[in-house]
Amino acid sequence: MTKNIDVAGRIRAIRKQLNMTQGELGEQAGLSLATIGKIERGEISPTIAALQKIAVCLRAPLAALIDDAIDGPRRIFFARKDLTVASFGKHTVRQVGRNLGRRALQMTEDTYEVGADTGEMMQSHAGEEAGFVIRGKLEVIVGYQSRILGPGEAYFFESRLPHRFRNVGSEICVVVTATTPPN
Repeated sequence: MTKNIDVAGRIRAIRKQLNMTQGELGEQAGLSLATIGKIERGEISPTIAALQKIAVCLRAPLAALIDDAIDGPRRIFFARKDLTVASFGKHTVRQVGRNLGRRALQMTEDTYEVGADTGEMMQSHAGEEAGFVIRGKLEVIVGYQSRILGPGEAYFFESRLPHRFRNVGSEICVVVTATTPPN
């Protein structure tokens, strides 16, 4: 069975541990109080870009919000049912492994429904990112460069450069992505 992560509950719990109000979190993250409230109640799914801003404000790695952290020995093999799954509206991420704070690499299968977008705000973080399009068409925007990639095509860039992804095709887009360090 696929594990679904309670992103809303994790955001709320970490915010409360920091004695931070929803308004303070929203102001620091550049999001409205109403948006933070809806995210914490699970009424809306934040984009990856919004989630990264929230993680920075909570002084936590993004993995702390979406990773099903279970202590124990490092696993080597994972059945599809064992992957950690997080959904951000029309964008679903299946992540290999847990406790990524102890790892140097994050490996995911990203599925973008038709029209899915990582958010209007470009995201950036330390490290590098590479991806290989398996199915569909993905627009990759890095800095001022943009390209639409199809099956068999790939990208590789320094993640500190502002970037964003969009499914511009007429079918689901599936991409296998590697990110260092995990974010």
